[in-house]
Amino acid sequence: MIGAFGTTLFFACNAIFANRSAKMLGSTVANFWRLLLAALILGGWAHLAGLGFGGVALNWFLVSGLVGFGLGGVAMFQALPRVGSNLAMLIVQCGSALVAAGGEWIWLGARLTPLQVGFMLLALAGVAIGLLPRSLPDVPQRVLRVGIAWAVFSAGGQGLGAVLSRKAFALSRAAHESLDPATTAYQRALGGLLVAALAVVISRYGPLAVAALPERPDRRSQTPATAGARRAAPAWTWVLANTLAGPVLGVTCFQWALSTTKAGIVQSIVATSPLATIPLAAWLEGGWPRPIYYGGALLAVAGVAGLYLSH
Repeated sequence: MIGAFGTTLFFACNAIFANRSAKMLGSTVANFWRLLLAALILGGWAHLAGLGFGGVALNWFLVSGLVGFGLGGVAMFQALPRVGSNLAMLIVQCGSALVAAGGEWIWLGARLTPLQVGFMLLALAGVAIGLLPRSLPDVPQRVLRVGIAWAVFSAGGQGLGAVLSRKAFALSRAAHESLDPATTAYQRALGGLLVAALAVVISRYGPLAVAALPERPDRRSQTPATAGARRAAPAWTWVLANTLAGPVLGVTCFQWALSTTKAGIVQSIVATSPLATIPLAAWLEGGWPRPIYYGGALLAVAGVAGLYLSH
């Protein structure tokens, strides 16, 4: 469970770093470079202190990364510019938790108790209320439908990726292997990197390019110092921060959590990370969340506390 809370914290910070790097380099390119750097950093650990490419579950972790890291991540980056961050994150975070819980039950037979299901739904209800957009994005209906479809696909990929990792850990335990979380994060990153590289090629020569929704920053809250800091920080600073907070530290904690805890519980706790991002972004960029956010955050905290106590 500690790993799930660590993942939530790192992913909350990562959302800000990912947004900055994507705006400077483009989302597909930024995603590729963060996964390449993560593979190099985690690979150094895995080959020096871990199992590297070893382990009976290597193929399962690779597929987990390909589905969750790769397909789920690329789909998310396609949803964001079409439907906006709030609606995309609402669908992805809540959907991935439901897919993880249902997939693990159907495939691996790991069923949540009724009490855990209740707390999971309470946490996800808080996420939905806290992230609920003021209105649907002002885009053509076709663009909206495509964006929602990408978000649903991303939710399925990320939820199934968590279940695949649970399957991999079960195989490792059956073989009496001891896998550290950083090694499994490295093996997952390799699978995701393959998809990210393919997405870069398709974005150059295929149909994956899309114009982002217009941003509406509160310029009255931006001080000259804040604006100067933004101009001074190069794109690679944000890419490195995104790499460390996301696929290196965040996913290592995520794998740690999945090694001991059901995927539905882990994914439900991690789903609250966007709620933690909102006050961080407000502190860095100015402005305050809407009142409805605080009600959603309270429900989410209550649900997460219940999951922790019922685990």
